[in-house]
This record gives sequence, C-alpha cells and structure tokens, in this order.
Amino acid sequence: MKDTKKRAGSHDVARLAGVSRSAVSRAFTPGAYIADETRERVMAAAAMLDYQPNAIARSLSKNSSRLVGIIATDLENPFYSQLLVHMSTELQANGYAVLLMVSRSSHIDDYLSKLLQYQVDGVIVTAATLSSSMAVALQRSGRPVVLVNNYLRDGGVSSVSSDNYRGGRMVADLLVEAGRKRIAFISGEANTSSGRDRGLGLKDRLAELGMTIYAQESGEYRHAEAAEAARRLLSLSPRPDALFCANDVMAIAALMVARSEFGLRVPEDLSVVGFDDSDEATRQTFGLTTVDQHLDDMASKTVSLMLATISGDEKSVQHVVVPVSLVYRATH
Repeated sequence: MKDTKKRAGSHDVARLAGVSRSAVSRAFTPGAYIADETRERVMAAAAMLDYQPNAIARSLSKNSSRLVGIIATDLENPFYSQLLVHMSTELQANGYAVLLMVSRSSHIDDYLSKLLQYQVDGVIVTAATLSSSMAVALQRSGRPVVLVNNYLRDGGVSSVSSDNYRGGRMVADLLVEAGRKRIAFISGEANTSSGRDRGLGLKDRLAELGMTIYAQESGEYRHAEAAEAARRLLSLSPRPDALFCANDVMAIAALMVARSEFGLRVPEDLSVVGFDDSDEATRQTFGLTTVDQHLDDMASKTVSLMLATISGDEKSVQHVVVPVSLVYRATH
C-alpha cells in the first residue's frame, strides 16, 4: 500500500516546539543567533516529525543555490576521477553541493545550458577539449567559470593548469641525460592545451639541445589508441629508444606493448615516461617514471578560485599554473 504520510514542514516544527518559523530557520542555519534552549526544542521537535529543511528553497531565498556544477569527461582516466573526488570533497567542506554532468565524449556543449537551469553558483569544466561555441557560451554564461588543466587561447575564462610546458622540457632533459637519441612522442587528443604544451615543451628543449622529436603519433589519451600508436612507433627502423607519453594511461599501454609484443627490456632497450603520476604508475608491475601534476594542489587551487569568484573577492580572470615535478622510478 502506498505511503501517503505528509512530509512535515517548518510550520509543523514551529507549532510543536512552540516557537516561530523564523526560529526554526535560525536553528538550522550555522552561525545564526538563537538561544541554546530554543535550538534544543526545535531539534527535538524536528526529530519527532522526521523533518529535514529544504536546502534548495532556503538557499534560493538568499540568491544562492549553494550548488557548483562540474562538467566532466573521460572519468575512466584515473587523473580525472581522482581530481573529481578531491574537488567535490573540498567544495562540500565549504558548504557547497556538487551537481555533476558526465559525457563520454568531448562534445559537452549541451551540458552548460543544463547546469545553468539548476541555478548553479559556478561551473567547473574538466574536459580536455572545448569547441569554439562552448568557449563562447562559457564566456557569456554570467556565472563564475573555472577550467581545469585546460585554458582558452584568448584567455577569456579563468583556469587552473599544471605547468605542462615545463613538464615537457623536464622530460627532454631526463631522456637526453639517459643517453637517448631517438625520442618519440605519443600525444593526446588534438587541440588540447595540455597535450599541446607538453609536446611543445619537449620539442623546444630538444631543439635547444640540437635534437628533434624522432617520430610522433596520437594516442587520444586512451589505452587502446595508445597501444596502436606504440605498435606503429616501435615498428619503425631504427625504432625509437624512448617514448614520452602525454599521460600515464598511454605510457602504461606503451610499456605493455613494448614488453609483451616486442620483447623489449625497459629501460635497457627503451625508456618510457608518462605524465600525471597516477596511482597505477606506482604499481611495482609498472614502476613508471612520470611527471607529477600535484593533483591535490590543482584541485585545491581550483576550488579556492571558484569560491573567491562566487563571493566577489576575485573579479578578474585568473590563470593559475601549478608547478610539476619529475618522479623517478624504473622506466627511464
């Protein structure tokens, strides 16, 4: 039989506790002034009635939904799933709920309008690629927006990114110092600022050292595509003696192909370096040398920038760059 019990409202709590509705509201508002004895009566009445305040209605009455929307893609990538956990935890600790929109593709244009319908206070975008129409929509949204590990070339939207260019340069130095002569690059998706900057850092530093990228293939930031890219590169004659991959997912795919299909010893025959310092990279099976993006710092800076923009403390567009560092393991 269907339960038709009516949900208790604040007026029911007020009547049972013998107080005004405004007193009920103050009792459930952190920091609001209310006598301890009155608060206890309100809470006791609320418990008896199974009352829960309507957070959405209360927040909208204050012109703030206390919601932050996050548009995410590629959550199969450990970097983005871990980033989402860090950001969500910090937002919740600051009194914000998270409204998550997930797309399996990089075509995320429809998701912004959907988020805005929920009156979110701000939007965080973790997608690696943005269409030109999406970029324009973000700038015109009228809400605080922060891009994570991505930025617009015209600089019109705030962003928090790791120092991808510097990371590429550091990998070049590492591999050259290891005596590598034929350094190949497995890039991510085309037109991503992170992949572009990592490749450019590698290219520029090699040029300064009198070298060039030996060969390049796209791995689309994914395992299967990176495995195919590694097969093509390792079939060259002479084959590369080093592979720099634009993320750890691709580096692990390349490492597996090199060992199992080509019988190569790593690092004796081939160096493999990734980018992210994911949990998987730390496994003894892989022991992947990589670039640490300091994900927790990136998440913290993203949330801090978002909250400062929502509160009005930060009114200008900001571009925050998080330093990176090499993590030396067993594959270089």
